[in-house]
Amino acid sequence: MAEPNHYKDSDVCFIKIENPEEFPINIDRKQVVRFFHEAMKPYEDSLEDIEHSFDYLFSKEVGKGGFLLLAVNGNRLIGALLMLNTGMKGYVPENILLFVSVLPSFRGNGIGCKLVECSIAECKGDVKLHVEYDNPAKRLYERIGFTNKYAEMRFIR
Repeated sequence: MAEPNHYKDSDVCFIKIENPEEFPINIDRKQVVRFFHEAMKPYEDSLEDIEHSFDYLFSKEVGKGGFLLLAVNGNRLIGALLMLNTGMKGYVPENILLFVSVLPSFRGNGIGCKLVECSIAECKGDVKLHVEYDNPAKRLYERIGFTNKYAEMRFIR
């Protein structure tokens, strides 16, 4: 670890952010929100939903919080991961890996894998995530050790 909350891997620096004041000088919250929205296509969430996840991340309420992990090449944001605390334990794991994405031009270089592995190492307790069955990232998660325990079902109004 080069400095607090920083990891270096070849030309990529991984920066852990737990508070809004910890963003690097050239990257801000709005930029990361847009990054998730654009880089996760076609599996992206709305800008509004991504913003809400940042509100939860930076909340001081008991049971909320988590961290953001950025992958930066030079001054360029090339990957990001958002891990949230669930405030639970057992049936619902302590953490949910909500978003992870790498710029398309940097995919296939192990950056997504490194983001996920670093985030798991930073977590206390178990981690869950949701992934579409047809999302190619599903294979990455399985290689890392995630298993398909339940089918998620939703009633949407």
